Amino acid sequence: MSQPPFELSVSRFIDAPPDTVWQVMIERLPEWWCPKPWRTEVIDLDWRAGGRAALAMCGPDGERELTEGVVLEFTPGVRFVFTDALTVDWQPRDAFMIGFLEISAQGQGTRYTASARHWNEAAMKRHEEMGFVEGWTVVAEQLAALAEAWARD
Repeated sequence: MSQPPFELSVSRFIDAPPDTVWQVMIERLPEWWCPKPWRTEVIDLDWRAGGRAALAMCGPDGERELTEGVVLEFTPGVRFVFTDALTVDWQPRDAFMIGFLEISAQGQGTRYTASARHWNEAAMKRHEEMGFVEGWTVVAEQLAALAEAWARD
């Protein structure tokens, strides 16, 4: 399958079984969701299709960026999909992207893939310029470190 237009993606092998990676993804999200020294504050995260996804990214100098949206798909052990295009009561918003976080078994470990689909090329380019590859790669590394440590314990 070819990559959809206007999609950015990063992928990483994680040396831990998929069930461990999934558990860390869901249960320990604030620990890996944004690049350190930033941290994530979960305001409301309803893990089901149609559930509210409200997070705050908190910077080391008091910055606070609220992201609000909806979980579009939640398939345990496989993927979750979210967007900022809608509120939980289905009101349209100025959309930036649809995010996909997916895992699959790869040998004795897990393939983690994070993707962002955009409505147009300009939005995708803006996300690239914001540091998508660098930021989402760091986040994947933080997730991997947590999952691999958990798998060793």
